[in-house]
Amino acid sequence: MNFLCSDLEGVFIPEVWINVAEKTGIPELRRTTRDEPDYGRLMRFRMGILREKGLKLKDIQDVIATIRPLDGALELLDWIKQKVPMVIVSDTFTQFADPLMAQLNRPTLFCNELIIDGEGFIADFLMRQHDQKRKVVQALQNLNYTVIAMGDSYNDTSMMAQAEYGILFRPPENVIRDFPQFPVAQDYEGLKSLIGEIL
Repeated sequence: MNFLCSDLEGVFIPEVWINVAEKTGIPELRRTTRDEPDYGRLMRFRMGILREKGLKLKDIQDVIATIRPLDGALELLDWIKQKVPMVIVSDTFTQFADPLMAQLNRPTLFCNELIIDGEGFIADFLMRQHDQKRKVVQALQNLNYTVIAMGDSYNDTSMMAQAEYGILFRPPENVIRDFPQFPVAQDYEGLKSLIGEIL
């Protein structure tokens, strides 16, 4: 039996932090896991900038409320659900993801939690567990599933390496260069084709 694990941002929705950077005019917030493989370091960097600029969780949520799924994302999700069970495994946070999941018709999502202080600032974050994406794949394999994993960034590559099949979706050149073993899809039709070949 097959199971599919997918990243969220860059696959079904635009990158949240890039949208935040554009709406707030803070270019440093454009940095994502496409640029920084160490997610903890990246989040501490973001929290420092948010605090320095006086931006609270509500400010981020106001930007997220304007984000829409990528063109064709709902159709892709519907197609996947007809073919194979799936879960979205993301490094995002429940406080960010809820309105996005509503727009995607609430697929199953595994993600993390933010810790908010009394003033409404992001004070810290709780990761579900270390290397969580890979461990989700491992848990499914322990249940005798054959896993297809797909994503676009460095933080997706450990789950892709653990899975029987890994697919990069619209990755930047640096990720393609560093992980040449994974096939690359540049659009949803290409992604369907690669998934279809496996199934």
